[in-house]
This record gives sequence, structure tokens and C-alpha cells, in this order.
Amino acid sequence: MGNLLKVLTREIENYPHFFLDFENAQPTEGEREIWNQISAILQDSESILADLQAYKGAGPEIRDAIQNPNDIQLQEKAWNAVCPLVVRLKRFYEFSIRLEKALQSLLESLTCPPYTPTQHLEREQALAKEFAEILHFTLRFDELKMRNPAIQNDFSYYRRTISRNRINNMHLDIENEVNNEMANRMSLFYAEATPMLKTLSNATMHFVSENKTLPIENTTDCLSTMTSVCKVMLETPEYRSRFTSEETLMFCMRVMVGVIILYDHVHPVGAFCKTSKIDMKGCIKVLKEQAPDSVEGLLNALRFTTKHLNDESTSKQIRAMLQ
Repeated sequence: MGNLLKVLTREIENYPHFFLDFENAQPTEGEREIWNQISAILQDSESILADLQAYKGAGPEIRDAIQNPNDIQLQEKAWNAVCPLVVRLKRFYEFSIRLEKALQSLLESLTCPPYTPTQHLEREQALAKEFAEILHFTLRFDELKMRNPAIQNDFSYYRRTISRNRINNMHLDIENEVNNEMANRMSLFYAEATPMLKTLSNATMHFVSENKTLPIENTTDCLSTMTSVCKVMLETPEYRSRFTSEETLMFCMRVMVGVIILYDHVHPVGAFCKTSKIDMKGCIKVLKEQAPDSVEGLLNALRFTTKHLNDESTSKQIRAMLQ
């Protein structure tokens, strides 16, 4: 106990054996039930990302159909191209709902009394790792989504076609798979620039509002503590040397940025003000010390998906670092 606190206070010589092990943390008996539930959800995350990365859209077919509104064959071709894509988009959306429930279960475990959030992260490293994996997935998903305008184009075309057919009293088989209520929810989800991050922010805010006896500081301290641990591991050579791959280094950076963004959306005054428990200058400095092409997406995430960066309370130095 106390090793994690030493990480935070930089007493490096006193905690040589502590490491938040993102590669090998295994659940204790007390963690196992929640860990198993979350693990069952996370096992689908890589296939979701692979499916999203391979998403090409139906742009050419839609364009041909719009340009030739009286050509029934082209209308059918576009519709047949879009329908399976909408089913894929529904799968992504349904995964976000599962992820939302997973995050709330983790927050409950990592913030409940009698332990402090710091003690929880030290004692329950396997759950801390799953929390990190959710954030890592979220940033990767949103990066891919932002780079793929075909998603919204395809879904808009789908909704227009459904509305047109409904006016003509036609029912299409796809509506059994994606009914109007589901389409409305999906539309709101994909309208967000960073839909998975928005889902996590909403889930965290919902967790705080539902647990009125739990101080909001328990939740925000859990987030700021995770950020600090990631930052110190990244900037401390003896910790970095224990990462067995460059991918773990990238994982740690993504998690750090993901937690900062989540904290900034959940905390009343955000991550950038002077009273914030997150060392923003230190976190940005760590990112800027990496190869530029590997962290530009993460720096952009801080620039464009945080909530309070442009508040008056944000120091000019922090704004300058992110320009």
C-alpha cells in the first residue's frame, strides 16, 4: 500500500516494485466477478474496430441513385448496398450500450467506500486495466469514425429512403432489424463527432447523479489518479523500460488522454483550470516528447474533444502548448 501514492509524489527511490501493469494484471478473487462481466464485453472490441476500419460505405451507389431518381435498378442497387452497412452500424451502436453499462460497473467498484480511488487502483489492478482498455477502445473507435464520413452519409440515405417508403405505406424488411426508434437513437449517436466518448461521458455523469451519497470527488479523483499514474509511468525510464512493446507505450498514452477528456467533461470546472488535480502541462509535455506522427491524433483529441480548453480559466501557457 502506498506505492501508488509514491508514484504520484515522484518518490521514485521508494517504490521500485510498483507498476500499474497494463500488460499482465490478473484479477484477485474479489475482482473476478466484475472482471469476468467486463471481459465478456471487451472480447468483442477488436472485431468492432476491425469492422469499422474496413467500413467503405456505399458512396458510389448512393450517388448514382440520387443522380438517376427514376432508375429503379440503381435505386435497388443503392438500397441493397446500404442495408447491410446499417446492420453493421447497429452492431457498433449496441456495443456502445454494453460499454456504457460496463463503465458504470467499473466506476462502482473503483470508487466505493471504504477505500479511496487511489487505494482501489492499487488493490484492483485488473479492473483498472479493464477501465484503461475501455478508454483505449473509445479513442481508437472515435478516431476511425471521425475519418469516415461515409458512415453518416450512408445512414442519412437510409433514413431518407425509409421515410419516403413510409409515406408510401411501404414496410421494408430492414425495419424489423432497425425500427424507427432504433434509427432515431442511432442517428443521435452517429451525429456526435466522438460518439463513444460521448457515451462514456454520459455514463459517468449518470453514475454520479444516480449515486447521490457518493461524493463526485470519488469519481473525479479516480480519473485524475489514473491520469497521474499514466503520466509518471510514461516519463519515468525505469517504468517505460518495463513495457514489453511499443504498443503498450501507445496504449498508456491513449489511456492518459482518454481519462483527461473524460475528466474534463465530468468535472464541473474541467481539467485545464489551476485547481484541476491533473498536471496538464506535464501530460502535454510527455506527449510532445514522442514522435510527432504517433501523437498528433492524441493532441488533436485534447484540442477538439475536450470541453473546457477554451475557458477563461485555462492558462495561456497550456493553450500555447496545444496550438
